[in-house]
Amino acid sequence: MKFRAIFETADTMRVALTIGAPTVLRAIMASPSLLFNSAVLSRISMANIWIPFGAGSDEDTRADKTELITSHARGVVLDLGAGHGHTVNYLNRATVTKYVALEPNVLMHPRIREMAAAAGYTEADGTLLVLSCGAEDAASILSSVHTPVDTIVSVLTLCTVPAPQLTIRTLLLDVLAPGGSLLFLEHVRSHRADVAWWQKVFTPMWKRVFDGCCLDRPTDIWAEELVDESGASVWKEWKIWDLAADDKDEETTFWRRLGRFVKK
Repeated sequence: MKFRAIFETADTMRVALTIGAPTVLRAIMASPSLLFNSAVLSRISMANIWIPFGAGSDEDTRADKTELITSHARGVVLDLGAGHGHTVNYLNRATVTKYVALEPNVLMHPRIREMAAAAGYTEADGTLLVLSCGAEDAASILSSVHTPVDTIVSVLTLCTVPAPQLTIRTLLLDVLAPGGSLLFLEHVRSHRADVAWWQKVFTPMWKRVFDGCCLDRPTDIWAEELVDESGASVWKEWKIWDLAADDKDEETTFWRRLGRFVKK
């Protein structure tokens, strides 16, 4: 693995810290007790980091997300870790009846509502629901939505969820309706052993900068290999492929893959 890829990962963390630090410092000055609450500080930082990072990532993956989401999302769509709501821009209003934005960081909710309204989804008409629980809280999701969802979209989110394999299993077995689709664009553990080693090295620091994000999770494999209680695959069909931009740089520690899974 070349030094350039290692430097780019370190520099990305530097840039993120530079963006998040001023807001964090202002929050601490306003409330010094926050010094003892790293979780709150991380979310304050991430809400600001994700303004430029989220927009940049969205622009970088626009064609891939159009192919993945616009063509296949339907019915009630649950957007895991909605961030600032970029996913809503890829939904076809004619086929998606409700947008459920799941985002534990409430500081991101105002932007979600703004983007959703611009795309034609509002809380006033019942086509928008913004939830602050985590993806691991399937019971709260179901009690809020009242029914299993038709589509689950996960864009750079499974890297952060607690107990990821259990969370993935619960979401897909209990929250996704039969015949429903999982659409994901995730950064995952590299298939290259040298890159995977560096992902593991960087992850402890990376997750502190990016609010729990882990570089080295094989979430694509966990989703593909998901089975029901009888040991049979839960999928009727599935496809996984590499992000177009990453085809040109196999040494990146931010290796991204897309997947479309249809539940039996």
